Amino acid sequence: MQTLPSLQIGQHIARYPIIQGGMGIRISGSNLAAAVANAGGIGVISAVGLGLNSPYFDITEPNVRLRREQFFAANRLALIDELNKARELSPDGIIGVNVMVAAKDYETLVRTAAQQGVNLIISGAGLPLQLPEYTTEYPEVALVPIVSTTRAAKIICRKWEQKYKRLPDAFVVENPNTAGGHLGAKYEELNDPALEAEQVIPELVNYLQRELGQPIPVIAAGGVWDRTDIVKMLQLGASGVQIGTRFITTDECDADLRYKEFHLHARPEDVMLISSPVGLPGRALRNPFVEKVMSGSSPNEKGCLLNCLQVCRCRDAGELYCIVRALDKASRGDVENGLVFSGSNAGRADRIMPVAELMAQLVQF
Repeated sequence: MQTLPSLQIGQHIARYPIIQGGMGIRISGSNLAAAVANAGGIGVISAVGLGLNSPYFDITEPNVRLRREQFFAANRLALIDELNKARELSPDGIIGVNVMVAAKDYETLVRTAAQQGVNLIISGAGLPLQLPEYTTEYPEVALVPIVSTTRAAKIICRKWEQKYKRLPDAFVVENPNTAGGHLGAKYEELNDPALEAEQVIPELVNYLQRELGQPIPVIAAGGVWDRTDIVKMLQLGASGVQIGTRFITTDECDADLRYKEFHLHARPEDVMLISSPVGLPGRALRNPFVEKVMSGSSPNEKGCLLNCLQVCRCRDAGELYCIVRALDKASRGDVENGLVFSGSNAGRADRIMPVAELMAQLVQF
């Protein structure tokens, strides 16, 4: 078996074609990202909601307007902290951030990451049509949109070329049928074979190479667990893979140990599709919180406290739950009353191990 190829995205070359997926809140922070980068992959910090459980924010602030302003300021400061810590832990590794287009402080977080010297910005949960505008002063920062279809990639390419005279440095192609967290497809589109990697990756690679004439790397995301999966994606034409769920059961994952153990003891039948207040379905593990949501009884207790999303059914219609608080609860160990996102491979881990050991398994030959 041959060694895996390196992965170049913009000016940055990783020893191995593996990107660790951005998982919020504080599932993939500075510890996990740095460990992956040190092991030859690309480590990614999720920028969503970092301020919530930080010294910069007091959720009990009674003034609604002030509380929400403080939250956005705290997100920025907490992101700076995470990036600085990641760079201290991995001085020479490739560190990226994942920033959701759906976040109200999207522009601020992108600009902050670029100013702090991040190597790449991965952006999904909406089309990042203005991403180049926020990073014009930092051409060394690679820009990587997340898409689920070639159509979405074409829209981004056309808009970026017309307005900014540039193209993405890579695309992450998420398979909604297997990926964890928020999914780039509606409920009725899930399980559509047209969204499978076997269809989308060759199609997108063909578009980028033949129609655009650009060697833009395509990164396969969703359902990637082991070296066999990596090789399969490379054979489809991908230049690399993004792996999220498998990195949760590692020593360096930034989540509480109880969160990791919940993943460790999960079974394949525990993986559920759940409605999210952002208007997208999500893939998560069954627990009392998810069962309440599935039964239609909202676990939301205090309504919208943060006003952090562009679209939010919790804020706008009083439905469902606060997604940021639900993810934060789980990451801090309350796996009964929080939301535990997961990809379709949950239940396959047999122990919690160091990132270096996991990476060795993924790239061994």
